Parts: sequence; C-alpha cells; structure tokens
Amino acid sequence: MTDAMRPIARRTLLAGAAASPVLMTLAEARAQGVAPRRGGVLSTIITPEPPILILGVNNQGPTLIVGSKIYQGLLTVTPQLDPAPMLAKSWTRSDDGLVYTFTLEQGVKWHDGRDFTSEDVVFSLMKFHMEVNPRARAILQRIDKAETPDAHTVRFTLKAPFEPFLLIFDVTGCAIVPKHVYDGTDYRNNPANATPIGTGPFRMAEWQRGNFIRLVRNEQYWKQGQPYLDGITYRIVPDSQSRGLALQTGQVQMTSSNDIEPFDVPRFQQQANLQVAQNGWELFAPLSWIEINNRLDNLKDARFRRAMAHAIDRNFIAQRLWFGVGKPATSPIASSTRFHDPSVQMPGFNPREATALLDAMGLRPNAQGIRASIKMMQIPYGEVWNRLSEYLRQALRQVGIEVTLESTDVAGWVRRLAAWEFETTINFVYQWGDPTLGVERTYVTSNIQKVAFTNTAGYSNPEVDRLFEAARNAVSADDRRRLFSDVQKRLVEDVPLVWLMELVFPTIHDRRLRNVITSGTGVHAPYDDVFFAS
Repeated sequence: MTDAMRPIARRTLLAGAAASPVLMTLAEARAQGVAPRRGGVLSTIITPEPPILILGVNNQGPTLIVGSKIYQGLLTVTPQLDPAPMLAKSWTRSDDGLVYTFTLEQGVKWHDGRDFTSEDVVFSLMKFHMEVNPRARAILQRIDKAETPDAHTVRFTLKAPFEPFLLIFDVTGCAIVPKHVYDGTDYRNNPANATPIGTGPFRMAEWQRGNFIRLVRNEQYWKQGQPYLDGITYRIVPDSQSRGLALQTGQVQMTSSNDIEPFDVPRFQQQANLQVAQNGWELFAPLSWIEINNRLDNLKDARFRRAMAHAIDRNFIAQRLWFGVGKPATSPIASSTRFHDPSVQMPGFNPREATALLDAMGLRPNAQGIRASIKMMQIPYGEVWNRLSEYLRQALRQVGIEVTLESTDVAGWVRRLAAWEFETTINFVYQWGDPTLGVERTYVTSNIQKVAFTNTAGYSNPEVDRLFEAARNAVSADDRRRLFSDVQKRLVEDVPLVWLMELVFPTIHDRRLRNVITSGTGVHAPYDDVFFAS
C-alpha cells in the first residue's frame, strides 16, 4: 500500500486498475501479433524439493513457488507493492482505518468441486493461519472481529489501524484453504496434505519424490478460458551443473530462484533463445548481511562492526561474485521495500578508516599483522555463498581481522543460528514489502529469541525499539516514512549487522514463454496467464 492508497477510505478498489500490469502485458502481446494461445506443458525446475505443498504449514521458498499455482490469496501485489485483486475482486476501508470489507469473486470452486465462500476466508485467516503461520499470526492477531455478511462478502474489524494490513493477503502470506477439508482436523497432519486442494489454475496430478511434481490444468478454473497451459512439471534436479545443462539444451523452459548459480547467469544471457529477468522479487526484497553476535568481545563494540563494514567492497561482491544479479545494500531496508530512505548510506568501502577505528579500540597489529580474530560460520546454500565467505575472509584480513571459516550443513547452520552458537555468519531474509512486516523482527529487543530468523544477533537499542513501535502503530504513511527514516539512520550508526547485497534470483526462460513475470511476486504468481507463443 503506497501513499496513493491513503484516499481509499470508503472507496472501492476495482480490479481493472489494480490489475493493469497483467492487462498491459497481454495488450502488448496482442499488439505484437502474439495473442494468448492455449496448450503446452511448461517444464521447469524446483530447488530443493519442497517437503509439502500446503502453504502456511510450510512457507519455504520451493513450497511457495509450487503452491502458488494450486492455492490463491485474496489479493496479490504489483511491482510497486500496491494491492491487486485475486479471490477478492474489490475492497473498501473505512474512514477510521479499522474496517476492511472484501467482495469475493463468484463462481469459484475448490478443486474437489465444492463452492468457495466467505466461510473459507474467515476459517483460513482466523483459525488455520493463526495456528500454523507465525508470520501471519502477528498481523492477524490485530483483527478484533471477522464477519461473513453473505457468501461473497468478508468484513474484518481491526483493534487499531494498521497501515500495511493489505500486504498480508497475497498467497505467499495467507493462502486461502478449504474449510470443509481442514476444519476440526490436525492441520499439519491432515491426510489431505498429500493431495492439496485449492482454487488455483492448476491441480496436483502426480508427485514422484526425488523426481518431479506434475500439475495439470484446472478445467473448472474461475477465470474463463484460463489457464492457457495444459500443465506445469517441476523437475527435481539436485546438481547445479545438471540444472544448467537442462536449461541450455531445452529440456526445461524455465529456471528460477536459486536453480542457477549467479556465476552461470552470464552464459545464459548470451543464449539467444533465452531471456533473463531480475524483477519479480519486489515484495520479498531479500537482503543479505553478515550476522554478528553483538554479545561477544570485540563484536559488541560498534566501532569494530563499523570497521568490518569499511573493510568490505560491496560493489566487488555484486559484480564479481553475483555478476550483476542484485545490487549492493545501502541500509537495513532494501530499495524496493516501502519507506527505504536513499539518503541513508551505510559505511562505505574504506580500509584506511577501518584500520583507524581498530587503532582507536587499541587493537594494534601483531608481528603477523593480526589485530583480532573471529569465526565465521559459512551458510551452506551453494557455491556462490562459499565464494562470498572466502572473499570476506580475505577482505577482513587486509585490515588485520583474521577470520576462521566454519563449515556446517543446513540443519546444523539453522540450529547454531537459533542457539546463538556463532560469532559471525551470513544470513538473508525476506522483507515482505514493509519494514513492520519483514525488517523490525531482526532488530527489536522483544524479538531476541533462540529461534532462527529473529533477532539472533542480540542487538538492543531502546530508541530503535521506540521508533519501530511508533512506525508500527502510526496511521498515516507520511508519519511512518519519517519514523522509518529515523530508524534507518540509527541502525546505520550502530551497524548491528553488516549489510551486503539486495538479492534477486534470476528467472531464466525460453523467449516463447510469455507473461512469466507480471507482478511483485514473480514466479509466485498463479501463472493462469502464462502461455507459449507459437
């Protein structure tokens, strides 16, 4: 929701305007003589294999990518992070910002043939996600009352105004699930989890573990004439070289997320039949950083953390390790996230300033040039992350900080991060379009928990806590912008983490495949409008 959303009180947001990015894409295609064509199966890759496809029960990246073709949310978001219609065709907000009323699409059916109604929406939000989805729960707890005036209307009354409320309704935040399948059951262990039932354009057909997931067209889909594809097959290919070969030879027509290593992207950019897209991550805005245990020795001193930041060339990381896929971070709020302040800049590459700060701390170099030693737990997410760790080791060594790299597997990395059993490591999280939804959790004192992806760094600053709370509760976007600008300045001053990269994950696809990226969620869209041009 942007500033343009503020005048919407008591005004219905209509599907035509909000959905314009998709409509424009189709119009452009027709203008070029390429009308949507029905037929064909999209063969693609999913890495790694998802454990389950029930959104909310599992919210890992691969689950979201595949599950978003089966399930849908009330809304989606544009690349500008404005809400756009999905299962809700329109909505209004009251003048006081407390009451949101959604008008639902009619004629929508679940994959088992049952009618989709407002009861499914209220069940999904107030019971299902409230139990299984911690990120959504933090927002849904703000709802004081959920009502279903009729089968196609839902009304939520909030306890207090919450300006980013609409951003939770994308399928990646709150997928709508069938009440008749889940109500009164153990959601996590319901036998129906093996055969997900949604309202989306594709149905589950077959899942051969370790081999592929096959989705087929939902012939009862509520958008007339769609989807255009006959189906989507997600191949599970553990080896990165094999994934690259499958794309190069046309065995698959698309890769996404971390299927292809960044250093392999340039060769696919040279392949005439392929297109490389870096957009479609605006809602998620993954930001990577050096996670620093602020409780320990030199690491608890802001001067030491600032020296680390000055020692690192983020442009080198972006260009030489990620080959231009993504860009250097400038602050704790990514540039595509709401309320990013471009005037706030974190410490830049300046090794001389780094050594001056270490001198001021009394950390003089020994005979080997070593001023201090730290350990860095490597993030086990692929070769590019190993190369990043090695670069950081070398860069910090140049200013006298000796880094010992520690290897671990994914399970061990998550366990140690959650237990605070690290000195430094590499981390990245999604920002979910708004600092209250995806940034605050990393820095507020109240979220210092022995749980992964909380404030595991142990950073605590009462003024930062106050600013985040005030921004969370502010009614107007202008007030929130001012408060988030202040919080960015304070965090950049303290440098609790060393921010590295605004990540994007390239989507590489056959040029005949159209409408691949049309929203702020990219490959997490339903793909009901994707088609193969002849």
